[in-house]
Amino acid sequence: MTRLIPTLAGFTLAAGLGLSAAAQDDPVKAAFVYVGSIGDFGWTYEHNESRLAVEEHFGDAVETSYVENVPEGADAERVMTQMALAGADIIFTTSFGYMDATNNVAAKFPDVKFEHATGYRRDHPNVSTYSARFYEGRAVIGHIAGHMTESNIVGYIASYPIPEVIRGINSAYLHAKAVNPDVDFRVVWVFTWFDPAVEAEAAQALIDQGADVIMQHTDSTAPMTVMAEAGVIGFGQASDMAAFAPAPRVASIIDNWAPYYIDRVQAVIDGTWESTDTWDGIAPGMVELGEMTDAIPADVRASAQAIAESIAAGDYHPFTGPIARQDGTLWLDVGEVADDGTMLGMDFYVEGLSGEIPN
Repeated sequence: MTRLIPTLAGFTLAAGLGLSAAAQDDPVKAAFVYVGSIGDFGWTYEHNESRLAVEEHFGDAVETSYVENVPEGADAERVMTQMALAGADIIFTTSFGYMDATNNVAAKFPDVKFEHATGYRRDHPNVSTYSARFYEGRAVIGHIAGHMTESNIVGYIASYPIPEVIRGINSAYLHAKAVNPDVDFRVVWVFTWFDPAVEAEAAQALIDQGADVIMQHTDSTAPMTVMAEAGVIGFGQASDMAAFAPAPRVASIIDNWAPYYIDRVQAVIDGTWESTDTWDGIAPGMVELGEMTDAIPADVRASAQAIAESIAAGDYHPFTGPIARQDGTLWLDVGEVADDGTMLGMDFYVEGLSGEIPN
């Protein structure tokens, strides 16, 4: 059962809602806070598809609700507070910038469980964090990009300079460089997760610089429209974006949150929920790779699939040395694998990438 919570401007508590937790026989209430629109066909779309999977799995035993287009800041804290007051048992806050708000509200509602996506802080025993190893998928599409660029210029639309995004740029570049030593990455920082106009402008700027392959770490399909008009190729981000296949979308990284959401809601039902940090990738299925189209040569499809399978099997890690930092200092020696702590705090480019990471 879905209960759609209105957007912030019209957000009011329904009359008669109590502040206590739901009775044992009542449906568990799971609420979701979205930074974008469920129609973005990217990040928020996939979180919402996974919310719908929760409904399908549990039926009437669970009631879900959501608020979309919630800015990262004070507005998010108000929305989370209203959800808790309305009786939510578990609240999923699905953007990095909700970290402070999540922990602030969790302190006020110790009986409500909070799950923060892509964050690294759980200041209270009722907060968990979860994220996906997106860099694994970006290794695969970086490999494809390195093979397919003819201009040797690959564009990258980057959202915010946080470790998650920097990891993705580094991983994609390393794997493009491995198959094409002449490849040059051009990164445009847009400082937004979802703004179709800004994303489209960034795509055009990269095309104007000569990029014939473009990646994105933003949520809308607007860059795909620009790519289609220019005849360059790209990759679905967060969701399959299959409407743009077979080109410009030639492959995709898909975020599949459904198994995690189902597992965490089940833990609330069972009374076994605990505060944890989760970081899953290709092997558990939190990161999926969409179908590679025939626009990619058969041998490249095969080698890309082999990389994905090797990562899933644990035989290969995308950050395996030798790798140097941008300034030439050694980061990882031959055969050395990056530790999770360094990756989670990554604030540097690897050697070969040009430009600076903005503050």
